[in-house]
Amino acid sequence: MGWMLKDLADGVPQTRNIVVLSADGLRMAQYGTDLDTADRLAAACAGLQSLAAAVATELPHGDGRMRLVVIEMSGGFFYLMAAGARAYLAVLADEGVDAGLMGARMRDLVARIGEHLSARPRDDEQTA
Repeated sequence: MGWMLKDLADGVPQTRNIVVLSADGLRMAQYGTDLDTADRLAAACAGLQSLAAAVATELPHGDGRMRLVVIEMSGGFFYLMAAGARAYLAVLADEGVDAGLMGARMRDLVARIGEHLSARPRDDEQTA
């Protein structure tokens, strides 16, 4: 999966870090970052996607699922996109990033490899 994440980073200038994570915050893949940073981002994303899903339930005609969260911060942007069953794609980018291009490229990546990004649910044997 690394080459596909590299393709996203190369295709969108000012992309800093890319992390693929499970819904419970476990890093599945990363590009452009070390393992510790990727693990911290994945853990933070688990809380963020849960918060977004809770807010989504307030929309009367929605299905309660989070599709995309974008956070603009001093110095850059953070994107979190649903990417298959129980999997998410997270990107940290510098403030000069083309937001429209980033969203489009993330959607393209998810569409191309969504089934490969799905995280199997953990069962009692896996957590023991």
